[in-house]
Amino acid sequence: MKFDDILKEIGEFGKYQRWVYAMVCIIAMPVAAHQMAQVFLAGASDHWCDVAAWSDEDCQKWGYTEEQCIEAKRNASSPVNGTEDELQCTKYSIVDELVFNPGLDPVKYNDTETIECNNGWVYDKSQYKSSLIQEFDLVCDDGNLDSVAQSLFFVGVLIGSLLFGALADMFGRRITLFVALFMQISVGVGIAFSPSFWWFASLRIVLACANMGVFLLCFIIGTEMVGPNRRTVAGMCIQIAFSFGYMLLALIAYFIRDWMILQLVISLPAVLFFVFFPFIPESPRWLICKGRTEEATKIIKKAADTNKKDLPDPIFTSEEIKEQQDALTAKQATFLDLFKTPNLRIRTLNCMFNWFVNTMVYYGLSLDTSDLGANDYIAFFISGAVEVPAIITGIFAIDYFGRAKSTCGYMLFGGVACLCTTFTPLGAWRTTVAMLGKFGITASFAIIYIFSAELFPTPVRSVGVGICSMSARIAGILSPYVLLLDEVWEPLPVIIFGVLSIIAGVLILFVPETLGAQLPQTIEEGELFGTKRGRELQEKKSEDYTLQTISSSLDEKPKEGNGHVNQAFENNI
Repeated sequence: MKFDDILKEIGEFGKYQRWVYAMVCIIAMPVAAHQMAQVFLAGASDHWCDVAAWSDEDCQKWGYTEEQCIEAKRNASSPVNGTEDELQCTKYSIVDELVFNPGLDPVKYNDTETIECNNGWVYDKSQYKSSLIQEFDLVCDDGNLDSVAQSLFFVGVLIGSLLFGALADMFGRRITLFVALFMQISVGVGIAFSPSFWWFASLRIVLACANMGVFLLCFIIGTEMVGPNRRTVAGMCIQIAFSFGYMLLALIAYFIRDWMILQLVISLPAVLFFVFFPFIPESPRWLICKGRTEEATKIIKKAADTNKKDLPDPIFTSEEIKEQQDALTAKQATFLDLFKTPNLRIRTLNCMFNWFVNTMVYYGLSLDTSDLGANDYIAFFISGAVEVPAIITGIFAIDYFGRAKSTCGYMLFGGVACLCTTFTPLGAWRTTVAMLGKFGITASFAIIYIFSAELFPTPVRSVGVGICSMSARIAGILSPYVLLLDEVWEPLPVIIFGVLSIIAGVLILFVPETLGAQLPQTIEEGELFGTKRGRELQEKKSEDYTLQTISSSLDEKPKEGNGHVNQAFENNI
């Protein structure tokens, strides 16, 4: 009996699976906090050159408050009518020789030369008491290093998706999850004590690797225990847990304005998740694939008892066990099989492009909330909150409109919203329009995962989704640099996001619909899937199967003790 058949016997999403699903969703929540934390860890602050000779000057003797004193020193040292970069990165050379007093008027020495900051910077701490930028002076010539750190983080995400996927297949889902969780906690704490920027960036790569491992394993454990009729919903709903973690980060960051403390707060509480270790089982599906049917049987029986369901005895026949052992030694398909035939090749490239665009736009909009002209914390919270209705509507849309049309519709909606932000003034209106774009791209991101998994034939399904995921990670690496293009032209990043979304949305319509279709089981079926020839073969297989079923019924021998039943069956025939 195949595992999906077993799940139909014990309940596709019974009490036992709901408990397991709830635990992995809780474990997945901090993943979002680490993924997006740099928005607040490296929150931008207004800054200007420090004047060494004025650092200890007390303005109280002139009746100035501390804030008024800082502002007076800034006005006296910064270039009059300078550009934003000049105000933040240069000062008059003469000020190092002057004694500060409130009467200093920069207009009087406006014709003197300016120099770059040579004694560090003074930071506006009204919003961020401490940040990565303040700690390591990531301003002026080093102003783009925070984007480098975010890009390196996505390199870690790419490594983590490959590494922990392989480890999970070799050693099991459960142990790999808690290894990744331990790494996430320990490295997350270590980041808070980074002695330099490059230590911070390097440790964030390792954190990203572990962070991706945690979410990947939570997703796998949560969905592998769910029956086929509920798996789509389970696969999309676990992303709502990510969204709750996203919103929680905004609330925590609002009350904690010190980057080191914030990093510790989003890392340490995950230690409590180790209490789930005895209650989260190994994936029976993985155990069956590895031929460890005795261990799988124990977990299945426990699930059946919890769900108050009966099981056949034996659960696995000798023929099924032998079939699984033969499958272990069979030759495995590789990613090259995706590119050997024309239809599969085009569809694979199409899916890769869609994953690329979805990821780039998703993280671009998520990391850019501070540039919308609204309160950083409110905009970030809304950015996370909008994902919940996006995913919920996506669940209904894919079964009503189909996968391709739903993905296309959401991407077109998101792309148009991105383009509209270029004509919308800063503040509440731009935030609203940008969040509509985030709504569309979040829904399409959730759907494209399900769509791709259904589209690829069984022998290359995992490798197909894996190569799409790699494409997505490359987009994540590039997204911080796309945001830097606002220095060339302010609307350029969102125009790129909008245009790419529209192109990807149109292209996905050229992929065959999978809603209600028999999914391809072989490479040949995958190549013909959605074509006229493929539909003819599917119809023929269905007819052959129907004839075989009738023939088997007619050839069935009467059993002792059931003569009246067999007679009735013969009369009906």
